[in-house]
Amino acid sequence: MRATLLAVLLSLASAAGYALAAVAQSRLAAAPGGARALLARPLWWWAVGLNAAGALTHVAALHYGPLTLVQPLGALTLVAALPVGAYYERRRVSRSEWRGALWTVGGLLGLVAVVGPAAPGDALSFPEALAVAAVTAVAIAALVRRGGLGGGRGLGLATASGVAAGVASALTQTVMASVARELPGGPVPWWRTALLVGLVSVFATGGLLLSQAAFRGGLAAPLAVVNLANPAAAAVIGVALLGETFRLGPVGWLVAAAAGAVAAHGVVLLTTGRPAPVPAPRVPEPDPGPVTP
Repeated sequence: MRATLLAVLLSLASAAGYALAAVAQSRLAAAPGGARALLARPLWWWAVGLNAAGALTHVAALHYGPLTLVQPLGALTLVAALPVGAYYERRRVSRSEWRGALWTVGGLLGLVAVVGPAAPGDALSFPEALAVAAVTAVAIAALVRRGGLGGGRGLGLATASGVAAGVASALTQTVMASVARELPGGPVPWWRTALLVGLVSVFATGGLLLSQAAFRGGLAAPLAVVNLANPAAAAVIGVALLGETFRLGPVGWLVAAAAGAVAAHGVVLLTTGRPAPVPAPRVPEPDPGPVTP
């Protein structure tokens, strides 16, 4: 019982960390300058630290509680980020945004309920890890180049960010197996492990920068897409390469499809539900008066 309570508390702390990091990134999204300008801003480093803290507490929560408990609580990131982001924007969260968040979280919970291994899966082998990295790099480049998926450039970048984060998680599992000398195919030379560590760093950093760019179009919808694309990418890797499958067999596939449609509807509501900024009133120009000769 104590372990379960600790897992819940750590999961809530992880969701809060990710939510605060997303709000900080969205506040920086409108700031002028590129990546070099971000490095000079303390708020950016706060966002990086909060993302790292969220990841560490998520891993700690998985140590004390099952995935079926910890992963759904991570969906609260979106619910927590909405009011915090609205507070900094000095506005109220609209009803459409709340409905969109509930639809998205409901769809995400449905996906988490059926996605994942029915039995623990093995890590990727070294050739599989390189193939996944190469395919992901091409997919991310295509998403960035096309400039978005239906909902604008922000959602395309958010999708790329979530995919990068999901692949980074899968590669991290491979690194851990390599360090423990339990990698499929047997132990690998140290330079291969170092290469895997480098790939994890590239995808993790790339995912962070892509989410930063995605938040220029707002906070709620891109954050929802990031939270959906991350487990979806991990699920594709698990099903395609690790022998994992949806729980409940064919019914699980139907549940996953329905949950994806529910989440997509939520993203649409979040995209259209954000109140438009109120333009500043125009100050009338002073009347110069009659011109005297």
